[in-house]
Amino acid sequence: MATKSVVAEVREITLAIELIELGARLQLLEAETSLSRDRLIKLYKELKGVSPPKGMLPFSTDWFMTWQPNIHSSLFHGIYRFMAANDKSQPTIHAIVKSYRLYLEHAALYGDEPVLSLTRAWTLVRYFESGMLQTNVCTRCRGRFVAHAYELRAGYVCGLCQPPSRAGKTRKAGADREAGRIAA
Repeated sequence: MATKSVVAEVREITLAIELIELGARLQLLEAETSLSRDRLIKLYKELKGVSPPKGMLPFSTDWFMTWQPNIHSSLFHGIYRFMAANDKSQPTIHAIVKSYRLYLEHAALYGDEPVLSLTRAWTLVRYFESGMLQTNVCTRCRGRFVAHAYELRAGYVCGLCQPPSRAGKTRKAGADREAGRIAA
């Protein structure tokens, strides 16, 4: 009996370490593990060298609707749907971790800075589970994109097919273009 509880605790600690290394906030750790708050704080400090960040978790679905976050959220959610559908034996958090790792690999492969944090990815899944978000199919590319629940679906065009006028005009993009002109 004692061996099973030790094994279970080791699994919880391993999961907490993995989540902390991926940037999880304390509230996510508390929700997904059975470890005490004090133990999680100590573990966080040991791994990161600093106290966990304070403050509330994201609580609005609106962040996921803006142009770049919507594209990244939709990519992550597509990966997550595939992972969850093909490995139903694992708890949701394991599918989220696997999906998030693939999302990070995809972003790195294409030289993009990841927009989605693990905490936002976890929150996104919870919003879908609670019925606050859904996916809409783009009428042009047929891709599935994150949208508010009960939003009109007819004629939906995604942010990739019809980017906003300021898309890609961030400070970083401007600095990269300027650096390209100077180097040339």
